[in-house]
Amino acid sequence: MAPPPDSLLLTMSGITKLFPGVRALDGVDLEVQAGEVHCLLGQNGAGKSTLIKVLAGAHQPDGGVITWQGEEVSLKSPIAAMRLGIATIYQELDLVEGLSVAENIFLGHEPASAGFVVKKREARERATALLARLGHPEIQAQRPVGSLSAAQQQIVSMARALSHDVRLIVMDEPSAALDPDEVNNLFRIVATLTADGVAVVYISHRLEEIRRIGDRVTVIKDGRTVAVGLPAKETPTREVVALMTGRNVEYVFPERPGAAATAEPVLRVEGLTRDGEFAPLDLDLRPGEIVGLAGLVGSGRSEILETIYGARKPSAGRVLVDGVPLRPGSVRAAVHAGLGLAPEERKAQGLLMLESVTRNVSVSSLSRFSRGGWLDRGEERRAAQTATRELSLRPDNPEARIRTLSGGNQQKAVLARWLLRGCRVLLLDEPTRGVDVGARAELYAVIRRLADEGLAVLLVSSEVPEVLGLADRVLVLREGSVVHRAPAGELDEHRVLDLVMEGSPTP
Repeated sequence: MAPPPDSLLLTMSGITKLFPGVRALDGVDLEVQAGEVHCLLGQNGAGKSTLIKVLAGAHQPDGGVITWQGEEVSLKSPIAAMRLGIATIYQELDLVEGLSVAENIFLGHEPASAGFVVKKREARERATALLARLGHPEIQAQRPVGSLSAAQQQIVSMARALSHDVRLIVMDEPSAALDPDEVNNLFRIVATLTADGVAVVYISHRLEEIRRIGDRVTVIKDGRTVAVGLPAKETPTREVVALMTGRNVEYVFPERPGAAATAEPVLRVEGLTRDGEFAPLDLDLRPGEIVGLAGLVGSGRSEILETIYGARKPSAGRVLVDGVPLRPGSVRAAVHAGLGLAPEERKAQGLLMLESVTRNVSVSSLSRFSRGGWLDRGEERRAAQTATRELSLRPDNPEARIRTLSGGNQQKAVLARWLLRGCRVLLLDEPTRGVDVGARAELYAVIRRLADEGLAVLLVSSEVPEVLGLADRVLVLREGSVVHRAPAGELDEHRVLDLVMEGSPTP
């Protein structure tokens, strides 16, 4: 239950923020009480990131009032926000991988004698105490941050926030890279913090998380507040989605074709394995079929996709396209045979973030537009725009920088690249990670339509309902082995979770 009204910690009233040609915030309101989890929701581009950067002191508002503990304040810098007790943990963690855990936690405010000599032992001891408070005494203070898992790095970011006298922590998509057990641990930590009176502003696209962890919800759409302080557990999901999108979005997946795919397999995997990552795997994939791989993070799902694609070399086994074996460990051979990969980390691995939409779509097909060693930019642009229009990519501007697009439209650009290339087998790794509710529905429809048009799709997702809703057949993985195979319609979420936690390998 949310704290009583007299515990009001923060108010942001009528906040506006202008960028050249864009009104990013147009009178946004937010109220946060001490000890509550206040969820901030909105589609990509709604203004959430801009608002939390105003709160963090990284952006200066062009209008509005910010009140902290009843007094009007001006957050002129991140240091000013931190001094008040406001800490922000961004989705892209801003840790220094080459420094130790303790050095990251106290970076910029190191314990020092006479203001000059850093007290390294004291820093390690205090870091160890903070990590123990968060329930992670196993993280060693002297260990390099770059050697930690994503979940452990997030704990370090929380410890850094707590190294200040923090009263409010903003968490931006904190569960995006976590498996179910790590998410449960995150929620335990949040509960511990709020019990101590610390407020948490929680941003997530996963609406089921909001219902589990949230006290109240504020919804932003197109830079404006459309709802403030809704009860998180009592407000129907349909109502929240309608507020975010301006329309009702049914949580239904595109209808599957009535009959199973009967053509000869376009992709065949025989005894494929990588020592220490996944056991020998046999798999057939037919044109028009979507096969899903379900399992926890670390079960070998992504490694299987990357090995099929040639980004990893197998220890044994082979991959065949139309009965022809591919050269092991060769991305070039895989792409030439008609395979395309939309990777899990699309910003780091799948996109040229400083380039245009056109170049991101055409990059795998540039030879098509070369004439005597010269690139026909006009033809390149027209072909890329045709591919993006087929997927309803927005904005319809081939010269827009890819970094300015929402997560859903960036993913459409990756798919458009492989359509332009003439891809026949599409490997999708976490296709809707960081994508808002409305854009997810669009991506689901796009993936199903591509399959209906004859594309073969191999899908990996951490979200079991997504696998079951999109796939025709499902392979359930546990610790690198297939423990169950079945048509998606014969499984439900509880059955899959039971299998990934307790299953034993089956043929």
